[in-house]
Amino acid sequence: MEVLSVDITVPLRSYTLDLAFDLEPATIALVGPSGAGKSTVLRAIAGLTRPSDGRIAVGDDVWFSSEQKIDRPPEERAVGLVFQEYALFPHMNVRRNVAYGGGGRVDELLTRLRIHHLGDARPGDLSGGERQRVALARALAREPRVLLLDEPLSALDAHTKVTVRGELRELLRELRLPTVLVTHDFEDAAVLADRVGVIVDGELVQLDTSDRLVANPASPFVASLTGANLLEGNARLNNGLAEVVLDDGATVFSTGAETGRVGVVIYPWEITVSRQRPDDSALNHVEGEITSLVTVENRVRVAIGRLTAETSTQSAENMGLKEGERVVASFKATATRLLPLA
Repeated sequence: MEVLSVDITVPLRSYTLDLAFDLEPATIALVGPSGAGKSTVLRAIAGLTRPSDGRIAVGDDVWFSSEQKIDRPPEERAVGLVFQEYALFPHMNVRRNVAYGGGGRVDELLTRLRIHHLGDARPGDLSGGERQRVALARALAREPRVLLLDEPLSALDAHTKVTVRGELRELLRELRLPTVLVTHDFEDAAVLADRVGVIVDGELVQLDTSDRLVANPASPFVASLTGANLLEGNARLNNGLAEVVLDDGATVFSTGAETGRVGVVIYPWEITVSRQRPDDSALNHVEGEITSLVTVENRVRVAIGRLTAETSTQSAENMGLKEGERVVASFKATATRLLPLA
């Protein structure tokens, strides 16, 4: 079992990328804002960017070491790289594009990725999902020991993305290669990767499974990235609960124990929507106007003032929710998490 070891320092324009991780045959997704250094990690592994310090190796095979003065060129690194826009040669058909990566396994890879019937087609005649499969086949034709994917789903429309994401997940599980993918979309990362690393300004601020990132975000940014609502205010303890006076004057309660300046984290699926204040166990009720309704697959995201709730499309239809009407967003104290703010 080969392990990809990355421990690098790369000076960038506004900050220094300083990151380390070990990756067994599994997938890690690097997520963060644009310019955080995610793609630089891929370029460093592939040999397209030279770190100022550190080490990159697969097992005992060292690709870069500042201490040993080793810097293997890209062609000597067994890397399969899929670029964001796939970078297929438009004048070549599918078969020749894949053969460019390595000619020995073309038919096998075309069959494996279910694009054998497209062998004579050119990239311009293919759908987004088909172009992605061709790019993957070309990367795999190099017989890589490491697979690198740069925003693999960003070029796809929303409908195609769901299908291709599922196919890519199954392929990555089948390949069992050390795979590093970069994305700005936490949902893509959660579906595709075994672990998710959040990078901000060149720093790996949290690395864990997607479930654990949701359950225990290390910072307000991580909470926001994973889809949480984040409300800021000042907390004090009151009868065993944290009473948080928000910046707009409203008050919410949490079972968290933090005091002082805090961020209150509530995920959309923890919030219920009703037209009247419900008589239930929820301590928190926020009244506001619906400013938007966005359908995502079989769910509807309902923006209510500063909060976004999530409900099923059937529930939204049954309630007849409409933009502009006033509703009540309710959530339990146990559904919140408190993060200290500096």
